[in-house]
Amino acid sequence: MPAPEKDAPRRRKPAYRRRLRSRIILSFLLLGFGLTSLIAASTVYLRNRVENTVIAAALTKNNNTFADGFYSNPDVIGIPFEKIQGRQFSTRKIDRVPQEWRNLPNGVHELTNVDPITGATRVYKIAVRKDPEYWFFLTYDIAEERESQARLNQALMLSVGVFTLLSLLVGMWAASRVMSPVLELARRLRRSGRSAEPEALASHFAEDEVGELAKTLDDYAARLTDVVKRDREFNADVSHELRTPLAVIRGASELLLAKPDLDDKTRARLQRVQRAEQQCTDLISALLLLSRNERGHGAADVGKLAEQLLDAHRTQLGGKPLTLRVEGAVGQVVVDAPESAVTVALSNLIGNAVKYTQQGEIIVRLGDNAVEVIDSGPGLSAEDAARLFERGYRGSHAEHTQGGGIGLSIVRRLCVLYGWRVRVVPGAERGVVATLTFSANHTP
Repeated sequence: MPAPEKDAPRRRKPAYRRRLRSRIILSFLLLGFGLTSLIAASTVYLRNRVENTVIAAALTKNNNTFADGFYSNPDVIGIPFEKIQGRQFSTRKIDRVPQEWRNLPNGVHELTNVDPITGATRVYKIAVRKDPEYWFFLTYDIAEERESQARLNQALMLSVGVFTLLSLLVGMWAASRVMSPVLELARRLRRSGRSAEPEALASHFAEDEVGELAKTLDDYAARLTDVVKRDREFNADVSHELRTPLAVIRGASELLLAKPDLDDKTRARLQRVQRAEQQCTDLISALLLLSRNERGHGAADVGKLAEQLLDAHRTQLGGKPLTLRVEGAVGQVVVDAPESAVTVALSNLIGNAVKYTQQGEIIVRLGDNAVEVIDSGPGLSAEDAARLFERGYRGSHAEHTQGGGIGLSIVRRLCVLYGWRVRVVPGAERGVVATLTFSANHTP
């Protein structure tokens, strides 16, 4: 009997995606942060560029003025400005030039000096003009500019944080406004799905994208409701129409079996017809429950049903050296479900075991709220284990057997409906062990 070591096929978990609300908020947050950061960086760059250009031009101009003034009146020493200081040195007395100025080429440079006594840091720009006989230096103290620049940077960083937070708040507000009709649509759709007749959605929304979505959902719900209604009516009609001839078959077989002059061969055939009628009736009841997605109730004695199913299969062995037995007492496992549902599930498991086992024994073992069907057949192949519960799949050992490959698919659907679990694993030495576990909350 082919079977996989699993209760039912598991669905692959979808890849993680952010919620639409989170994506809207994140978009606003990144947009606000990116724009404010770009503006701040541009402001700093332009300010530094303009400041350096202006200071360099001013220093160059003043240094040239200083040099020209010196040549006009050599007695003038320095330029008496607060932030600008000018000095000139003769090339014959280069040793008097400060060490950090000696190797500077013509142009404007930025230097930083640390006073060895006070430890104070002085930042200044210096304009250099080196003539053949004299060198001219003009310094400009930019400590205030650097301080103002630091304050500007702090203010810009603060503005980036403020505008980013503002973007977050705007994003949250916008996401709330955008998602409000979508969430309302989801809530109404969820509530509508609990009733047989779906609620009209489009009338509750404006003529916008959400309204169009609501109209589409209304149309889809109407078509789906029509399909489900026709499917249920078809199932009910088929069930009703099939029960009538089955009832005739049952009555006729019972009347014929009541005759005392029947020979054993005819009686055996009539009993087989009677069992087939009961099997069809149970299968129709179980399929009707599945089509309606309804859980029927009852008190199905699993041990008693197992004995009946084994008795039915003993008459169909066709001379195979096969022993069928039940381990456990009648009444040990009672399930809150119709006998037809339990019979169909257990019959498929036992039927597969009988079909694929050519000799040995088949044991139906009653356990704690469960039943095991153990056979000594050929076991499982890897392909069988992977595809056992697929509708229409027939195992690798089914070449010379009859069947459409839907029996275990029905068992799986019954397990989903009632909260049961079915598991099929290879036996310890050979064969297969099929376990049907009944949910505790379905046991009286």
